[in-house]
Amino acid sequence: MRSLIPASERLGLSRAEAAEYVGVGVTLFDAMVCDGRMPPPKQMNHRLVWSRPELERCFADLPYALMKAQTPQTNDPYDDVA
Repeated sequence: MRSLIPASERLGLSRAEAAEYVGVGVTLFDAMVCDGRMPPPKQMNHRLVWSRPELERCFADLPYALMKAQTPQTNDPYDDVA
């Protein structure tokens, strides 16, 4: 089914759309739903639909990554000469 409303404006998203919306693949998305980092789906008859606002709230609650400080790389051939 092709939707006339873009995913970014729809209230409910399919599993694949929800995974794409938060920037991960479906396998990681499933794991995140199982461990509570992402919300469970709503059930509409036999369809599972994820709430876009709930996805956004859960995404906002994810921790920030701690990045290691990187030392600048130089290509000076005399760096090793004492």
